[in-house]
Amino acid sequence: MLAHRAEALGVEIKRGLPITDFHQTDDGVTVASGDQSFQGKWLVGCDGSRSVVRKLGGFEFAGTEPEFTGYSAHVDIVDPEKLNPGRNLTSRGMYLQSQPGFLVLQDFDGGAFHSADKPVTLERVQEVLRRISNTDVTIGALHVATTWTDRARQATAYRRGRVLLAGDAAHIHAPLGGQGLNLGLGDAMNLGWKLAGTIQEKAPEGLLDSYQTERYPLGAQVLDWSRAQVLVMRPDPSSRALNAILRDLMDTRDGATYFAQRVWGVTTGYDLGGGHPLVGHSVPNFEFGDGTTIGELMHQARGMLLDFRGNASLKTLASEYGDRIKFVSGRAKQQLGLSTVLIRPDGFIAWACDNEPDEKSLRRAVALWFTQ
Repeated sequence: MLAHRAEALGVEIKRGLPITDFHQTDDGVTVASGDQSFQGKWLVGCDGSRSVVRKLGGFEFAGTEPEFTGYSAHVDIVDPEKLNPGRNLTSRGMYLQSQPGFLVLQDFDGGAFHSADKPVTLERVQEVLRRISNTDVTIGALHVATTWTDRARQATAYRRGRVLLAGDAAHIHAPLGGQGLNLGLGDAMNLGWKLAGTIQEKAPEGLLDSYQTERYPLGAQVLDWSRAQVLVMRPDPSSRALNAILRDLMDTRDGATYFAQRVWGVTTGYDLGGGHPLVGHSVPNFEFGDGTTIGELMHQARGMLLDFRGNASLKTLASEYGDRIKFVSGRAKQQLGLSTVLIRPDGFIAWACDNEPDEKSLRRAVALWFTQ
């Protein structure tokens, strides 16, 4: 879907061309791929955990080393009754059987097997599974398997000159909880509109710098969450005691709410200042009387000024910014008490109020994110 959307916008996607070098100047970047070269104003490394762009660009990648080798495998088990379903913490690690034959293992070997880059054989998976589960279970066939670790690292800077990093190129952590995908997409959403505005010379002063300011803290937060998950999974008495206490907390209303919010990213937001509690958070998907939603109205990735009370002066303000701000007026089915909302192209609320808007305050907020 993303590739189709990019191509519809006129983007040319070239595959099978690994970056071998690049050189940046004050005006642009020259990227080499073998004997070919490409010119661009900016280079964004979205090339994964082993990012060539990050390495060639000299970005520091600071963090912590792994405590375990993780295995994901699809197997045929001869005697499945010997394994318990679900997640099982043992004195030697953890094994998870989400459905028959689909296994996840955590072997606390300091990441040694993964780092050795050895092939994952049937014999290896069976040996680790038997040791962790403390059974003599037998694997009849290995269909597919891969290894991973809980290594947690983050680039200390997301930008060096005209080179930027996003996604796993900027941060890596254990895949436990599946938060890495949304974290990478969040980077892309945040950087995309800011870089576009910069290239088109429609960006206010310092807009591109806010990419690092906003995204780095969220990356660091997810890395710490990942480290905490690993800590309560370790097969030692101290971690088991901590695990038990956390389970008790999760059985409370406030504890369950906190963990759900962290896992689902409900409370994810940026410190954008302003006095309204929704500023810096994703805009609710308001639905208007004709069934149209905010999500549908934002497909063009423009800023948006929502007017729930028919204020004519707000339409005039939005018109001063041309096609950079879409003006939408009307009643929503659930307005949450709001009267006016300014939304950035990435869907985050930049300004909001519940009563009659202070136009001076609103104009300052608009000028912070958009140029006329």
